[in-house]
Amino acid sequence: MEYRTATYSPGGEIEIVKLHVPDPGFGEIQLRGAYCGVCSWDIATCKLGAEMGTPAPPGHEGIGYVTKVGPGVAGFSEGDRVACGGFQTLANYPVAGLHRLPESAIPDEFWLVEPLSCVVTGIDVCRLRPGDKVAVVGCGFMGLMLLQLLVRSYALDVIGLDINADRLKMARDFGVPEVHTLSNGSNEELAASLRQRNIDIVIDTSGSQGGLDLATKLVRRGGMINLFGWIKGSQATFDPSAWHLGGLTVVNSGPAAKLRNPFPVAIDLIEREVVDLRPLVSHVVELDEYADLMERIIEGDSSYLKGVVRL
Repeated sequence: MEYRTATYSPGGEIEIVKLHVPDPGFGEIQLRGAYCGVCSWDIATCKLGAEMGTPAPPGHEGIGYVTKVGPGVAGFSEGDRVACGGFQTLANYPVAGLHRLPESAIPDEFWLVEPLSCVVTGIDVCRLRPGDKVAVVGCGFMGLMLLQLLVRSYALDVIGLDINADRLKMARDFGVPEVHTLSNGSNEELAASLRQRNIDIVIDTSGSQGGLDLATKLVRRGGMINLFGWIKGSQATFDPSAWHLGGLTVVNSGPAAKLRNPFPVAIDLIEREVVDLRPLVSHVVELDEYADLMERIIEGDSSYLKGVVRL
């Protein structure tokens, strides 16, 4: 049976190709893709092309429906909704690592379990304590999910920082009590003011050198910087004296840093609407429109926050 999927060329172009998928093998189920989110990793892959040392796979934030169950599989039935792979309209997956989604009135395009699982790991590695003061640098899609959890935690202060006023307003709407607008230039005065507040944890979601530098200026002596955002490429810089003399703890929030399986937790958070993804999805497009959407993203479409591709 044929299926369609998006692929990335060495030049970063998106191509929609047709391939053949066999019946599922032992321990596999076949899934019809429903939706898949567009990750910043996808964006970097298309923007940098061959310069992206670790190109994104063809989607990894998908959900789909079981169409066939292979031999040796238990616990899955045809019609089950599952958090799965990427932009494939049909694909076989080993059942290990797949998670069934509950029945819910929340539409499919807002069941972006994989990115929320990263947010769960991001909170876990912070070792958040009652009374901690936390700042989030970057109120994009991931930052706004982090903030939704932090305002429902036992953090004493939760602070959001971004250059985009609309995103800061959204953070306010989610209950974040304090937000600050960053400039494209120097933020020294703001950083100095916040530094006096003894911020225990700074989560940098920006994936930029500037965000990392700002996090170093904000966090208190002996505090923690969470490298949540991925600075794409092979090099980034830091001030070793500031980190050493400041006694800073620096942690990584990549999926390999997980302290538990974050997927079941992410599913529960969506089902119970602890984290609401509906205001965060700004664009939903068909698979054939994906390349056009990516072009707008790379050109800097100011209305873009999170894209989802309908398969």
